[in-house]
Amino acid sequence: MTARLSVLFVCVHNAGRSQMAAGWLRELAGDRIEVRSAGSAPADSINPAAVEAMAEVGIEISHQKPKILTPESVQASDVVITMGCGDACPYYPGKRYEDWKLEDPAGKGVAEVRAVRDEIRTRIEELIGSLLSREPLDIPVQG
Repeated sequence: MTARLSVLFVCVHNAGRSQMAAGWLRELAGDRIEVRSAGSAPADSINPAAVEAMAEVGIEISHQKPKILTPESVQASDVVITMGCGDACPYYPGKRYEDWKLEDPAGKGVAEVRAVRDEIRTRIEELIGSLLSREPLDIPVQG
């Protein structure tokens, strides 16, 4: 058995984009991928519009808490996806880094956040496809 791949989503406040991305990845990949999220300057709570937009598609993120980005969380991840945190994310060789340009849902209503939610889902589906296509196939041995 091999260790699961680990993905870290990072945005400034860890209250909107990174939380929605983590929610989508948990929902769509199940336990095949370990999911983390963090922020360079975490908010006190999750964006209520992000919580509502995700609840509309059956994904509960209200119990999540914004977390501070640490070098350890980056080191423990195989893939680091940033969303507007600029140079705040430490760089370690051997990690896959992506920067997703996404509208910041802070201060927006749920109608505007839905578009961000849906764009994140599309990107998560693409990410899952690229990550899981690299996994070895579990083929039973005939004997």
